Amino acid sequence: MALSPIQQAPNVEIKESRKQIASSKTYHFNFDTGEMKGFVDSLQAIKQYIRKALCTPRFRYLIYDDQYGSELEELIGKDVSNEFIFAEIPRLVREALIYDDRITDVKDVKVKRQDDAIYVSFQVETYLGSIQEEVKL
Repeated sequence: MALSPIQQAPNVEIKESRKQIASSKTYHFNFDTGEMKGFVDSLQAIKQYIRKALCTPRFRYLIYDDQYGSELEELIGKDVSNEFIFAEIPRLVREALIYDDRITDVKDVKVKRQDDAIYVSFQVETYLGSIQEEVKL
């Protein structure tokens, strides 16, 4: 009998568990024609998700939860300074993408304004590798 009120736990083996990420297989969406044909998987599916999440306004469509989409639309066409745009867009891009379990980091976000267009380039780290993307807003 031990003198301490603390009981020793039996030898318990702790196993490391890793979160299983579901397959990325999804319908292929052609952004140019608006048609869905075939399937994509792996990095192609993540690239499609990135583009779709950035062009879908957050909170607009009831089919999506409040984590899906971006708030970039609120900046486009507004009379705001370049400094504000350059400060806000990196945060909004990261917030639009980081909720996906397949994406581990969004970094090196660079914003370039040319005439009426805004170009954003960034690197997305995924569990399958790295993706370099550039989008026109």
